[in-house]
Amino acid sequence: MATGGTGGDGGAPAVGYADVLRAPFAARLLTGTLVGRLPHVTGPVAIVLFTRAEGGSYSLAGGLAAAYGLATAVGQPLLGRAVDLKGQPRVQLPAAVVSALGMVLLAFAGIGTLPVAYAAVVVAGLFTPPLEGGLRALWPSVLGREALVHRAYALDAIAQEVMFTVGPLLITVVVAIGSEAAALLVINVLGILGALAVVASEPSRTWRSAPREAHWLGALRSPALLVVFAAFLFVGIALGSITVAGVAYAEDHGRDAIYGWLLAALSFGALVGGAVYGARQWAGAPEPRLQVIVAGLTLGYLPLALTPGVVPMLLLATVSGLCLAPALACSFIVIDRHAPRGTVTEAFSWLVTTFGAGAAVGTAVTGPVVEGAGTSWGFVVPGAAGFAALLALTVGRRPLVRPRRGEDVAARKTGPVVERVEIDRNGAPEPGFSSGREA
Repeated sequence: MATGGTGGDGGAPAVGYADVLRAPFAARLLTGTLVGRLPHVTGPVAIVLFTRAEGGSYSLAGGLAAAYGLATAVGQPLLGRAVDLKGQPRVQLPAAVVSALGMVLLAFAGIGTLPVAYAAVVVAGLFTPPLEGGLRALWPSVLGREALVHRAYALDAIAQEVMFTVGPLLITVVVAIGSEAAALLVINVLGILGALAVVASEPSRTWRSAPREAHWLGALRSPALLVVFAAFLFVGIALGSITVAGVAYAEDHGRDAIYGWLLAALSFGALVGGAVYGARQWAGAPEPRLQVIVAGLTLGYLPLALTPGVVPMLLLATVSGLCLAPALACSFIVIDRHAPRGTVTEAFSWLVTTFGAGAAVGTAVTGPVVEGAGTSWGFVVPGAAGFAALLALTVGRRPLVRPRRGEDVAARKTGPVVERVEIDRNGAPEPGFSSGREA
């Protein structure tokens, strides 16, 4: 594929993951963010295990986990907007501490008093710090070159898959050594330490969002972002449905371990796809590329409905994951390009919210489908959801391809846009990004 990037590095030499990690503060920010997100990644699993250990029913465990997930979905864009307005240290670290205190309350109060238990998980979810969006807002000021930022987005998507694999394993180890309550405490202490590592860094302390237009819709006033969020709501539905259909498939084959292998195969496919996607520089704009990647994601989901034997099913699961990390990485670029000025952390946080809400819908919908029609129909849901995501990007193509302010002027003067230049409030030109500014 020809070199050129999505907003242009022109003839600049290709860059790799090592180039990203060699940049000052990059490894620290990525590691701190991943560790800081452990409570978010493992929260539902830890809540379910703790509730069961306390003698609670599966219904109660599911209810508490759902309350945590819903509260997180509500809190992410609100805290993201606060970060854009107040800066990262004043929001991220206090939010991490309050969220951890919610889980501490659950660990010590238990489930004997249900209102307290529900209040604890709601507080923990509502104040989950938007470290994910914060990191993506920092990359431009940390890395500078657009090609490096795009590579960092791919690395970010790959790291997410690693965390969703390692996180539950960490919970299992802590439970085996200590207890379910200890697991709640340990992951949240780690979460605070991760957030502290991020906000104590110079890039986080000096980062300031671009001046924003006062508007109650914030990032949601961008039609292009609404299209992306709608698409990833359906991608979330697809992933949520696979978690339920996978359980049914494992039960049909009489081996619970198959479920873990299915999810591992999906994650492995995403890791491979993300590594391959991020290792190359892609010519052309990212918006049409996102549509192609989501089409590939949909095609990968469709064969799962065949529900063949275990080995072929694991291969199909691996293939179905190949386009997931590339879709996420490409979506990060699109969001950065279309986020209204001064709303980038909020915009990335909305992606977390829509993705998580979709996963919750997917699990809720697929259960009745499996019970009423069987496992194969449960795996029809991700294919249908993938098609709906592709349809959303197709129907909403016009706002996605519409030039940003300034690009249309540049195009009239110089022809096809190679690089977008935005002027920050200090008067310093910065190529290609809408994300953040250093103070």
